[in-house]
Amino acid sequence: MADSFEKAPKRSIWLKRCVLLIVALATLIMFFRWFEQSQVYHPIRELEASANELGRPFEDVEFKSTKGDNLHGWYFPAETNSPRHHIAFLMCHGNAGNVSHRLGTCKTLLKTGAAVFVFDYCGFGRSAGKPGEENTYCDAQAAYAWLVQKGFRGENIIALGESLGGGVVSELALREKLGGVVLQSTFTSIPDIGAELFPWLPVRWLGRIKYDTHSKLPRIKVPVLVMHSRTDDLIKFGHGERNFAIANEPKFFCEIQGAHNDAVWEQPGFGEGIEKFLKTIENGASKPVSKSD
Repeated sequence: MADSFEKAPKRSIWLKRCVLLIVALATLIMFFRWFEQSQVYHPIRELEASANELGRPFEDVEFKSTKGDNLHGWYFPAETNSPRHHIAFLMCHGNAGNVSHRLGTCKTLLKTGAAVFVFDYCGFGRSAGKPGEENTYCDAQAAYAWLVQKGFRGENIIALGESLGGGVVSELALREKLGGVVLQSTFTSIPDIGAELFPWLPVRWLGRIKYDTHSKLPRIKVPVLVMHSRTDDLIKFGHGERNFAIANEPKFFCEIQGAHNDAVWEQPGFGEGIEKFLKTIENGASKPVSKSD
């Protein structure tokens, strides 16, 4: 009888410890989820510049995500006499700011003679909703659909992804028909970059946000341009090298200069790299451009 009384308190203590352990683990996972979201997405709501600053015609576009959220973007048509008026760049920006911080890139892309459509993901700028991996994919699909409704053929849409946006366009290339993909300063995956930046955290075990560009590139069957800087202080040059190595032909590498958040669009090499990529696509225009598997 005494043994049973002794065992009861021990069971109670053991159960309490188990409960405390479960609560501690749940708290740790919840903290990690919050930390992961806060590190991957840095949206800014206020537009800090106007599309008017480029001094050319534009459309202030409102459209809906495939999930139903109201999205916002700016469309800059090509000049009517441009031989590339039928080509459009779909720009998927990085994890911070909003469309107002991408006017420099838009200006450089417009110099090629093509149209440019830049938009904000859910939770960025004037776009409603909350940012998330699948949400950004759906937002890009909705922006793509808007361009198609505008009259652009899929094979004449070039998706340019800046940093995080590279993870978005690599998925878009698997879901929709594109003429080409540009990966500017893009990581191989979020777990890879997370493990580099926070080696003390169990990023690969607990991380839910993937943007696994590296694993998707072998399935992308359109021309790919990788642009990366050796002095990128956030996403190391090796990410660009690994993405380029696994991409299918035709593929091209353009080495840009500066830190991750420098104004790369101001460098001659950035515009020249885009121009060469466009000419390559145009030279192969007679060949069928198929949708990625």
